[in-house]
Amino acid sequence: MTDATEPMEGAPLIAPSTVNHPLFDSVSDACRSIYDPEIPVNIYELGLIYTIDISDENDVKIIMTLTAPGCPVAGEMPGWIVDAVSAVAGVKSVDVELVWDPPWGMEMMSDEARLELGFM
Repeated sequence: MTDATEPMEGAPLIAPSTVNHPLFDSVSDACRSIYDPEIPVNIYELGLIYTIDISDENDVKIIMTLTAPGCPVAGEMPGWIVDAVSAVAGVKSVDVELVWDPPWGMEMMSDEARLELGFM
């Protein structure tokens, strides 16, 4: 018997997003409108948005991280996301959870972000 507090072997560290929800593209586009003030790439392409979970009632939960715990906008960025996603037509509510596990790494950036920052 396995311990319920331990993740199952092979379980993803990042919960899957609700990509098949009709609002997913609009919500992810809203996340793309937010930029890390120190890096000229949006937070979605940087890989800071781990999960976009949208319920059948259109409640949105976003799990995100930052490039570093000492990020100067750590206290502000979740509010920026709430403001941007709340403006999406059809969204009922927005909850943003800031997590540090798994830690962000450059491998989480999209190819677009790598290209923009000169890593490709």
